[in-house]
Amino acid sequence: MKINNITKGLTVLFFTVSILDIVGVYLNSSLIQAIFKPLIIPSLIALYYFTVEKNNNWYVLALSFSFLGDVFLMDKNNMFLFGIAAFLVTQLLYIIIIVKQMKKPSLFHKYLYAFLFLNYIVYLLSLLKPNLHEMFYPVLVYGAAISVFGLVATLNYVTKRTRPALFLMVGAILFIASDSMIALNKFHVAQSFYPVTIMITYVLAQYLIYKYMAEEVRS
Repeated sequence: MKINNITKGLTVLFFTVSILDIVGVYLNSSLIQAIFKPLIIPSLIALYYFTVEKNNNWYVLALSFSFLGDVFLMDKNNMFLFGIAAFLVTQLLYIIIIVKQMKKPSLFHKYLYAFLFLNYIVYLLSLLKPNLHEMFYPVLVYGAAISVFGLVATLNYVTKRTRPALFLMVGAILFIASDSMIALNKFHVAQSFYPVTIMITYVLAQYLIYKYMAEEVRS
C-alpha cells in the first residue's frame, strides 16, 4: 500500500466531509447536505485509489453506485425507489467481491448465520409491511440483498478470522443497521435521532468496507 501524506490527507478529507454532512443533517440544513453529502463517496474513492497498488474495479463500481444512491436519497420523497435501486447494485457487487475470494464455510455456519439474518429481515419486514403498500416488493428485494451481504461478510470472517475480515463484517452489520433505520423512519415510526444515526452508521460502514478492500482484497 502507498502509505504517504496523500492517503492521510484523503482520510482526513473523507471524515471531514462526512462530519460536515452529519452536522447538516443534525441542523436540518439542506444546503449543507447538498454541498457535502455528494463528496463522501468521491473522497473515499480517491482514498482507495491512493491506498492500493492495483484497483479492484468491482469495488470502484460499487462505490459509484453508492454515490448515485446518496444523491438520489437526498430527495427521499421522489427519488427513494431510485436510491434503493442504486444501493441494490452496490450490495450485489459487494456480494460478488466477497464470494469470489472467501473460503468455503462449514454447513453449520452457513445454516446458523443464514437463520439469524433471515429472521432479522423477516422481523423487520413484518414491522414495515402495513405501510409499505406498492413499495413492499422493492424493499423485500433490497432487504434480501443486504441480508445476503451481511451473511457472506460474516461467513468470510468466520472462515478467515483476520482483522480486515472483521472490519468487513462490522461494516456490513452497520450498513444493515443504517438501511434498517432508513426504512423504519420512513415506513414505521419516525424518530428524531434516526437521521443523524443513519449517516454515522453509513459512513462508518463504508469506511470499514474500504479498510477490508485496501488490506485484504488485491484483485
